[in-house]
Amino acid sequence: MGHYRFWILIGVVLISGFSQGMLLPVIAIIFENGGISSSLNGLHATALYIGILIASPFMEKPLRKYGYKPVIIIGGAIVIVSLFLFPLWKSFLFWFVLRLLIGIGDHALHFGTETWITSFSPIEKRGRNISIYGLSFGLGFALGPLMAPLVEMNESLPFILSTGLCFTAWLFLFFIQNEFPEDEIGIQSVTSTFQRFRQAFKYAWVAFLPPFGYGFLEASLNGSFPVYALRIGFDVSTVSILLTSFAIGGIVFQLPLGMMSDKFGRKRVLQIILFFGGVCFLFAGVFEHAIPIVIMLLFIAGMFVGSTFSLGISFMTDLTPKNLLPTGNLLCGIAFSFGSLIGPYTSGIIIQYFEQIRFFSIVSFMLFIIFIVVMFTKQKESMGKRISIFRS
Repeated sequence: MGHYRFWILIGVVLISGFSQGMLLPVIAIIFENGGISSSLNGLHATALYIGILIASPFMEKPLRKYGYKPVIIIGGAIVIVSLFLFPLWKSFLFWFVLRLLIGIGDHALHFGTETWITSFSPIEKRGRNISIYGLSFGLGFALGPLMAPLVEMNESLPFILSTGLCFTAWLFLFFIQNEFPEDEIGIQSVTSTFQRFRQAFKYAWVAFLPPFGYGFLEASLNGSFPVYALRIGFDVSTVSILLTSFAIGGIVFQLPLGMMSDKFGRKRVLQIILFFGGVCFLFAGVFEHAIPIVIMLLFIAGMFVGSTFSLGISFMTDLTPKNLLPTGNLLCGIAFSFGSLIGPYTSGIIIQYFEQIRFFSIVSFMLFIIFIVVMFTKQKESMGKRISIFRS
């Protein structure tokens, strides 16, 4: 039953990744073709992550009270209904609200699945299991941008296909048994969500930087890069291929990097992928008009930094006591959201007002900064031992 549950959760995350991978470039291209500025386009992309931030303080208590399954089911339902509504009315404000609702729904879905998987994964398979989780999301995200060319046939078509796939995956959730997160001695003494935030942050703050960086990278690449690429002369099909090459690169090395982190340590592997990912994006900026070279560099960059989020979650799990895992997963989602909020709007403004700065240079700079912080930060790993921070 546990094996069956794991693969259903993985399937749900796969389809969720597909819907997100479709949504960012499809809406960016629709708005760019409609004459909307790159800064407003980038601002609109932040709606998904604003939804995540709005929902975050209210996620943990329902999870502890009702269990994993109801939280995931409700989150999936919100995503499905929102995707279904997109073709009904093409409006900047209405679509902003729908993206915000998708952010809330996706966050509930991912928070529930991440926490559930980290809670039942043994230490020796933690990196592997979280990497499979990241792999499934990455595979879905890689397929999502392939829907972008369908916009030229019918703007509603990508939304309709995504709605149908999400609904199919959602139905399988009703066949698994609900479970509840561990509630160890002492957790009741910290009743405030924000108090638990402070405790988890104290243990694992450095582990929240990789999810932040991946959020910045992913949202900028899928939300702002299509605008930048169209302005420097790329067509929609080329943009789709470039985004897909990065996503496929992340898929190829997701599982091997997770298994390597089980053997050699999460921090060491994170340092390697952040550094070489930054180098790849730096060279992609230098050769941005040589399409075959950029495709190759984005593929290699994806091989390195495509695992940043999943390795960040595994690193957080190593550093955080078992009873604070839901809080730690929540903070990973919040860090990802902050990165995703800052990424598209910042890069959108730079594209609009600083034409001499290459898009890939922005991403490269951000990755190098996180690499330096992770490298020089010393943090004691608890390896997820079943200890309570409240016991003395």
